[in-house]
Amino acid sequence: MKYFIAFVCMTVSISAFAQIKRTEQLTGHSRRYEKTEWNIYLTAAWQNPYFQEQVALDMLLIAPSGKTIKMPCYYESGKSGSESLWKARFAPQEQGKYQYYFQLTQDNKAVSVSKKKSFVVKPSGKDGFLHTDNNWVLRFDDNKPFRGIGEDIAWESRAHDDSKYFKQLNEDPKYNYEYMLHSLSKHGGNFFRTWICSWNLPIDWKKGFNSNRYSPSDNYYNPSALRKTDSLVDLCDSLNIYMMLTLGPGAYGTREGGVAASAADFFVNPAAITRYKNRLRYIIARWGYSTSIGAWELFNEVDNVMYANKEHPINAADIVKWHDEMSRYIKATDPYNHIVTTSISHRDLPGLNDLPAIDINQKHIYKNTKSIPSTIVEYEHKFHKPYVIGEYGYEWDWSKNFNDFAGRMDSDFKRGLWYGLFSPTPVLPMSWWWEFFDNRGTDAYIRNVRIILNQMLAAGKGAFEEERVDVSDAGVTSYSVKCGGTIFIYLYNPDSTAKRFSVSFKNSFSTLPQLKSFDCEAGKFANAEIKTEADKLVIDSVKLLPDSDKVFIISADSHLKK
Repeated sequence: MKYFIAFVCMTVSISAFAQIKRTEQLTGHSRRYEKTEWNIYLTAAWQNPYFQEQVALDMLLIAPSGKTIKMPCYYESGKSGSESLWKARFAPQEQGKYQYYFQLTQDNKAVSVSKKKSFVVKPSGKDGFLHTDNNWVLRFDDNKPFRGIGEDIAWESRAHDDSKYFKQLNEDPKYNYEYMLHSLSKHGGNFFRTWICSWNLPIDWKKGFNSNRYSPSDNYYNPSALRKTDSLVDLCDSLNIYMMLTLGPGAYGTREGGVAASAADFFVNPAAITRYKNRLRYIIARWGYSTSIGAWELFNEVDNVMYANKEHPINAADIVKWHDEMSRYIKATDPYNHIVTTSISHRDLPGLNDLPAIDINQKHIYKNTKSIPSTIVEYEHKFHKPYVIGEYGYEWDWSKNFNDFAGRMDSDFKRGLWYGLFSPTPVLPMSWWWEFFDNRGTDAYIRNVRIILNQMLAAGKGAFEEERVDVSDAGVTSYSVKCGGTIFIYLYNPDSTAKRFSVSFKNSFSTLPQLKSFDCEAGKFANAEIKTEADKLVIDSVKLLPDSDKVFIISADSHLKK
């Protein structure tokens, strides 16, 4: 009994000791959708300041509309029992006057609150955070439509690459975020996917990075990785590029400083689950303010994790339950309602696509790019939510020399973008092998697809409808959509011989529309002729060379027929 009494007394004394000392707003002028930052100085006792069950700081706000917001803050520096520094980063989604205070919690009990203060938010001219809208587009806070176009840039160059033929290329230090994201932006890209892992943004690894960019540290979160992630977020914000940030499991194993005995244990161990929620809370607190976080991706190819040991695969139900719990936790913790996703390679886990807090389902497709449109439609019809192809490519096997079939790699890169553009997906398929395609200059082709993407969004303001088109040659690949009063038709000749054919579709225009053709390879427009036949519009004598494609744009100043 005396030990119990002593424990209670110690708990009471710690709670009484805990106190928020002072706060200071570091950002002089707060602007909508931009970071406003605070320093919070407090005194509290803990074993680990990153464990919210021991100590947690939250910012409580009342927005100009009266909406209440709870935003997690994060520990920066200082020792237990002494004055410590904590940070708050907040991006207001409303203009006007906000009221706020900070609340310190220990053992799930509020032990100290700061004085109430206020700040005024001015406009910034920015669009805000991305959210799901329909299968075709995302929407910003200001209702502006968005479709992502870009590629995977999963990591910066590694110190030691395991590629048989491209080791020197993939180890080239120029392949960093500063080079690749500026290049992507220059090419018209606005979206990319990147990983947190042991060699890239290794926020919870202590050593063994296979990268010269990070320094070993015994800190719970690696300072050099945190600074790098800060700079990546700042870079994305400056370029108006949006990222799908793949969070991964982190350093979960006991040998890495985690608590899980195995990958299977990671998904069910209560201590590992609690630890991961604390990791999510920290990530949201530190970087959630950024409108450039397009989506949180919980896992990369979780089916490959499941079957890493083929003789003893992880129980799929455990993985799905974990995803359900973590996605719900993000939704409850992230005040900005960022999009949440996860990904599989090629094997579905029963129930994973049905989870209510997963906003976008995702898989990766290699060696079958032509299946992208049908795959997207199939999954959306079945699960009633947007679908994204987070990786695709002509070849997945890095032991092969891509230069032996580089032309087919290039053609596949281009085809995946066009197939995605004409499919109901809010983010166009993202190619893998970013160093290879940059070295060949292939990724510059993104700008050609972006030209048509921009016209689609402008014509329909985010509205897309499938349009029925008949092509006289069944060997021609065709896709078509209607955006507002404009029809877009994509045509591709996959054969080794030239094709000449006609295209016809229902005439829904009140007057003879204008027709323009777009050379997908050259990226140039030309006027073309269209005629009427009964109730149809016909484009005659269309010619496509082998492995070539074209887009037709049909529009009129008058509205479509009612």
